[in-house]
Amino acid sequence: MPAKVRLELGENSYFVHIQHGGLADVLGPVVSAAVPTAQRALVVADAAVADRYGPSVRNALTAAGLAVHTATAPAGEASKTLAEAARLYEDCLDAKLERGSVIVAVGGGATGDLAGFVAATYLRGVAFIQVPTTLLAMVDASVGGKVAVNLPRGKNLVGAFHQPRAVVADPATLVSLSSREFRSGLAEVVKHGILRDRALFEYLEQHADAVLGQDPQTLEYVVERNVRIKGAVVSADEREGGLRAILNLGHTIGHGLEALNVGKLLHGECVSVGLVGAAWLAERCGLLAQPDLPQRLQVLLGRLGLPVRMPAGTDLQAVAAAMTLDKKAEGGQIKWVLPVRLGQVQVTRHVQAADINAVLQSLLEQ
Repeated sequence: MPAKVRLELGENSYFVHIQHGGLADVLGPVVSAAVPTAQRALVVADAAVADRYGPSVRNALTAAGLAVHTATAPAGEASKTLAEAARLYEDCLDAKLERGSVIVAVGGGATGDLAGFVAATYLRGVAFIQVPTTLLAMVDASVGGKVAVNLPRGKNLVGAFHQPRAVVADPATLVSLSSREFRSGLAEVVKHGILRDRALFEYLEQHADAVLGQDPQTLEYVVERNVRIKGAVVSADEREGGLRAILNLGHTIGHGLEALNVGKLLHGECVSVGLVGAAWLAERCGLLAQPDLPQRLQVLLGRLGLPVRMPAGTDLQAVAAAMTLDKKAEGGQIKWVLPVRLGQVQVTRHVQAADINAVLQSLLEQ
């Protein structure tokens, strides 16, 4: 069933609209209600879906009375650069955007990050709307207002907190994904189950085939549950002063691996490996109160077609070095998020180097 989830963020509150097949009908009215000052819009479309969804997005905005200018961003993490942001600033000028205008991001999480970063910084901030078309973006990247570009030495090192005015998630758009890209997004879904929702984790164990088959009702449910989980965390800690750090589960090792494997492993695949590493690390640190969690996690990730090991030959020292650049490190110490049991995690800095090295070694595919 269609759903509308509200993120309670004071003056920055907004709705996430989830409706299978509803993009063309929902978007125009949502933009008009969320950004009533908008007379002009810049649509930043992911190159992977620009031809498929760009025209319907443009038509929906035009029907809502907006003058629409379109721009295309390269697909994937390669688009998240200061050079691409500079190019989009020129598109903002060409579109004659004003403070009351709106930028609409259509595509995956990288496109949302890039377009959101431009929206946060152009004219010191204009409104933007997220239209995620990947599972990873729907359940994670489009919700929460963290926007950023990468530097050569690490992910998301230049960015801002800039909440969207609304998110319009249409799970029907997921048919545009390859099987691998779709499965990659499931890593964040599993992560949210470990964080806050044992029932979601168990639902995935019981309905893995329906999820992989992209059953419409199943997808609506999964997207809604994930948006509610992440939305609750973001609402409690908008600017990552404390609780929001738990969303980094699996990402410390994941980002370290991703920094070395640009173009080889997808973000969700790296997070999947990182989730397994976090479970094993929790076990070594004596924090794990549910002994069957690591095994159940590996079985579920395997059923969902996600990796649980780093590729053979991965430079573990380089992964460890990249991990120290994590934005959430403090005083040179990594802030680890480790599972205690399904639905509960603990944040700690008290992890021994020997345990980290042992876990990294155990994650290496032989």
